[in-house]
Amino acid sequence: MKRLSAILLCLLAVTVSGLAKSAPKKSAAPPAPDKAYLQNIWNGWSTLDPANVANFYASGPHAFFDIAPLKYGSWEEYEKGAKAVLSAYKSAKFTVNDDFAIHPHGDLVWATATIKEEMTSKTGKIEMGNFRWTVVFENQDGKWMIVHEHVSVALQ
Repeated sequence: MKRLSAILLCLLAVTVSGLAKSAPKKSAAPPAPDKAYLQNIWNGWSTLDPANVANFYASGPHAFFDIAPLKYGSWEEYEKGAKAVLSAYKSAKFTVNDDFAIHPHGDLVWATATIKEEMTSKTGKIEMGNFRWTVVFENQDGKWMIVHEHVSVALQ
């Protein structure tokens, strides 16, 4: 009986040990995005090539609202649509204004800011102004990825 109890105890210990090793470890959230991180996103957009910001956006079905057109249902749609819109420009500069606010909430962070824009079209027209930006990040494998974004301008 003692021998059977010892064997069962060993089997239980091995089983529990195996379960503990196979349980997925949740990685700790990295530090929340800061103004520099937000500006890096807009520096990428300043190149007028969406491929230069793709590493900030989560793939798959996510809603992204832009100034034009109204809505994209995934990063892949957003990248294609933005490329078409941006093809009318020869230069751009975007600056995150000092009114930015960052709100961490576990594996999610939402941020707001106004963005100063200076864009020059291929015809030479210079466009300047400010627009609103709301963005939601999700911690995916230790990196903050954009899973929702809303860009808009105030009605004049």
